[in-house]
Amino acid sequence: MDFFGTIMAPFKWLVSIIMIGFHDGLTAIGMPTANGWTWTLSIIGLVLVIRAALIPVFVKQIKAQRGMQLLQPDLKKLQDKYKGKTDQLSRQAMAQEQMAMYKKHGTNPFSACLPMLIQMPFFFALFQVLSGITSAKNEGQGIGAMSHEQVVEFDASSIFGAPLSAALLHGGAGNVAVVVLSIIMILAMTASQFITQKQIMAKNMSEEAMASPFMRQQKMMLYILPIVFGVGGINFPIGVLIYWTTTNLWTMGQQFFVIRRMPTPGSPAAKALAERRAAKGLPALSVLTGKKEEAPEAAAAVEPKGQRVQPQRKNRKKK
Repeated sequence: MDFFGTIMAPFKWLVSIIMIGFHDGLTAIGMPTANGWTWTLSIIGLVLVIRAALIPVFVKQIKAQRGMQLLQPDLKKLQDKYKGKTDQLSRQAMAQEQMAMYKKHGTNPFSACLPMLIQMPFFFALFQVLSGITSAKNEGQGIGAMSHEQVVEFDASSIFGAPLSAALLHGGAGNVAVVVLSIIMILAMTASQFITQKQIMAKNMSEEAMASPFMRQQKMMLYILPIVFGVGGINFPIGVLIYWTTTNLWTMGQQFFVIRRMPTPGSPAAKALAERRAAKGLPALSVLTGKKEEAPEAAAAVEPKGQRVQPQRKNRKKK
């Protein structure tokens, strides 16, 4: 086993164990053992487990992203401060000040990639499991935590006539069902990813954040990433396409909830939330804390606690 295979082995076992757990549960309630929809729901169950486990990471990601967006004016000032200075000392000083700023506010520019980076080992593990189904069946072996019998069942399972272990580029081009389903899943996968990023940029970013150099890079990634995954999708087995499309749909729904209920300060979504609450007669909601903001009149009416200071009588001049 090579170095990469050694690293991926625990993830392959974990992925296959979760799938088998859902498969056994579904068969226990009456679904057919070797049916493609039973294994499809098992893959969807794998997504639900992984994404539910990543919710705390997602919360940290949202806070870090919000901190990055609120930092954009300060980052712009820092860039203006060192504008035109290309010597090594200036660049080093700028980098140190920038890192100190990130540390002070508890954020960093790579926070948006954290959930995806955590998911990638599971994605590659599922890819290896499903891609190795046919060879494991022919060699009379299991794969990960799946026994040889389960490997045979999975290899024989299909949905709409397309085997779950088949890929468009690897032997699936001759099967019309594989071609059609792969294209539909690739389009759904790339479209959901594009819509997710687009709604963040269109609704959940302030004007300062949209004008920053960081956002220009994000706009490029908005179009590049769907193309990369779309082209790479022709290598993915149907089961992997189901996994990635499902996780993209989860992300899209999750982002919709966050943008609607906890938008970034100064963003169009924050203004829309304030208007909705005002129309209902509700007090303004702080998008930073999620708590009701106290009206200025109410705050002014509250007297500070403690002993009241009596006014001192001024001495009058004697006539």
